[in-house]
Amino acid sequence: MSLPIFWFCVIALLWLGYLFLEGFDFGVGMLLPVLGRDNTERRVMVNTIGPVWDGNEVWLLVAGGATFAAFPGWYAALFSAAYLPLTLFLVALIGRGVAFEYRGKVDTERWRRNWDRVIVAGSWIASLGIGLVLSTTVLGLPLNEHGDRVGSPLAVIRWETLLGALAVAGYALVHGAVFLTLKTEGEISDRARRLALRIAPVALLPLVGLLLLVQLREGAGWTWVSVAVVLVAAVGALLRLAKGREGQAFALLGVAVVGTVVTLFGALYPNVLPSTLDPANSLTVAATASSSYTLTVMTWVAAFGTPAVLVYQGWTYWVFRKRIGTRHIPAVHVPK
Repeated sequence: MSLPIFWFCVIALLWLGYLFLEGFDFGVGMLLPVLGRDNTERRVMVNTIGPVWDGNEVWLLVAGGATFAAFPGWYAALFSAAYLPLTLFLVALIGRGVAFEYRGKVDTERWRRNWDRVIVAGSWIASLGIGLVLSTTVLGLPLNEHGDRVGSPLAVIRWETLLGALAVAGYALVHGAVFLTLKTEGEISDRARRLALRIAPVALLPLVGLLLLVQLREGAGWTWVSVAVVLVAAVGALLRLAKGREGQAFALLGVAVVGTVVTLFGALYPNVLPSTLDPANSLTVAATASSSYTLTVMTWVAAFGTPAVLVYQGWTYWVFRKRIGTRHIPAVHVPK
């Protein structure tokens, strides 16, 4: 395997990690006013992701950095064309992070409600934005022979990419509900299970539609297997959840993410950004890759740094692995 292909696979793997980990993270934020009946229950929900949400975002930061270093042509074309949705995405992430820290600083209902609205809005905007960008890189942009976008800055917003935005947001809703079923106890867990079973058939439809669209337009014969894996895993997750096996349901939703990323990046290769004007204008792995020296240095750095990051993040999830409920939430304490 050549280094450009290796780093294309690494970037796909980073997207996989981000969609799986940040998926339930966004879902918890989106469901905050739906499943949290009072401040204590909302504190329970926030505390389920409190120790890990910032670590989950690292996967996307590394994916962006790896794209910049390994495929500068891909990075330049995609990020400049998707400048507006990426800006909204970053503002949503910043607001969401600030809200997690500030919602408990003042002991008034109005203060907490306002910051809760920021969490909800940030989770929705971020999940929709990242779905828009991911579907854009797979479905393409109007690129000329120089690899430059043709047309409006809103060229990234089309019905296909909006379908991709809804696909990620819908998956995050279901993933977040299943995560809360697994991570909480009592009424919150029961409500989350009922909600997941109720909304999943509708919320996951955009994801199925996106995969079928990508497969019919760009997919290879072998990627039908990964599409089938997504469908089987999603159905299996709901069946296991209905039986009270939330851990298995959560794992099967992870399998669905694996199938999704394999389908999207399998259909994308050997391109990194297709042109919707002329296939000859598409940006490819080979044409946008950095030099062999750069990719070699990146590989050595990743070989030493990645295990440490994985061990640390795995340790964090292990330490905070237990369920929590309202009985674990102390009285409100605000700084003097």
